[in-house]
Amino acid sequence: MENTSISTEILQIISSYEAYNYKIVPYMKDTDTITFYGEKSVDYIDIKDELEILLGKNIIITQIENSDFDKLINKNYREGSSNNESITDVKTISQGKGFLINLIEEAFDCYASDIHFEPYDERCRIRFRVDGQLIERYVIDKVDYPSLINQIKIFANLDISEKRLPQDGRIFFNKENKKFDVRVSSLPTIYGEKIVLRLLTRHKELLDIENLGFSERELKDYKEAINNPHGLILITGPTGSGKSTTLYATLRLLNNNISNILTIEDPVEYTLEGINQVQLKEDIGLTFGVALRTFLRQDPDIIMLGEIRDGDTAQMAIRSALTGHLILSTIHTNSAWGSISRLSDMGVHEYLISDTLVMCVAQRLVRLLCPHCKKRGEKYYSAVGCDKCYHTGYMGRKAIYEVIKIDNNLREFIKKGENDITEYLIKNKITTLSDSALNLLNSGLTSQEEVLSIITKQAL
Repeated sequence: MENTSISTEILQIISSYEAYNYKIVPYMKDTDTITFYGEKSVDYIDIKDELEILLGKNIIITQIENSDFDKLINKNYREGSSNNESITDVKTISQGKGFLINLIEEAFDCYASDIHFEPYDERCRIRFRVDGQLIERYVIDKVDYPSLINQIKIFANLDISEKRLPQDGRIFFNKENKKFDVRVSSLPTIYGEKIVLRLLTRHKELLDIENLGFSERELKDYKEAINNPHGLILITGPTGSGKSTTLYATLRLLNNNISNILTIEDPVEYTLEGINQVQLKEDIGLTFGVALRTFLRQDPDIIMLGEIRDGDTAQMAIRSALTGHLILSTIHTNSAWGSISRLSDMGVHEYLISDTLVMCVAQRLVRLLCPHCKKRGEKYYSAVGCDKCYHTGYMGRKAIYEVIKIDNNLREFIKKGENDITEYLIKNKITTLSDSALNLLNSGLTSQEEVLSIITKQAL
């Protein structure tokens, strides 16, 4: 087998990346069929299906002893790239059903939210977004990049021949106990197609409301608010601040056999048994406002709106809260109290806000220092960086909250259009986002730089 001679024309059917990725070597080709050698120990059922789609031919795989296959593939193809030496902690993940499947699984295991595939003039790289930061994980050969992109597009039911226009699709990832959707977005660039995979997953431990980051008092106040039979509860913060996770954890807590819970989301990130979840589809007219109007004819007890974006949705949310429903939603503001002026800007009268708002909550995600390498300074710990944290100095994030329960005094403030309630917060010992961030700093869990970032953004 070691002396088997295969023509260059046949070998060029696939790239070196594909050979090592799929563990195959082509050795025969006719009009309709390509025949490959493969390892005896590998299950090629899924790989065969992928290859038939990718190459447009019938595929036959002749399985041989692993030792013979290793000699054959090493003789005819070169594994990896010299560029890989510049990547920290590069792993060999070309086993099982293929590089892409293992890549997504690796991203899931390190709690990455996105995977970026980026082509450039001389190289292509793969980055993970972990704890809100992009980290370069792999570099692959330029010649191997198109086949990887084609594989992603095939999985996502995208047109592999269309390379000039953006495309969007989805992949359902299902391996062992890991089941979740992956949202796929392609963007043509001057060097090729950039692909971003958004992992629409929630690790179960992150959906326990006890683990979110509420203080004892905040958790007590929040639980009391969500157990109201009607009213409006708003979670505020910028994109990527963890608002959706808080809402999902809330729905899990409220989910029981006696309540009718409806949601309208964009996208549905985590499916919950016993809750009626609806995916927003604005292109066909299924907007937040339209869904909410329909919800009110579905005898709901609790309604979750992914986001209040416009005046129409805001008015409908207020009306729903007034007519005996508990409404949970998010809104983009820098502070909890800022949600009042945001609703007012959308055309909702202050007296209606006062009558319906039960609680407003602001939240942020603070990066936590890596416990393996953080360094103590004169007063605080600082980030260093090691292999375990991808040399960022941080590992994981923690949510911090500003929880404001609307009492009679605050209802009067709302009616008067009061914008600054700092004195009230101090008098009532309500912890602000800045206070929570400083608490993490004093506890040695985060750095001065991270806290400064939170406080600066809060002041904007």
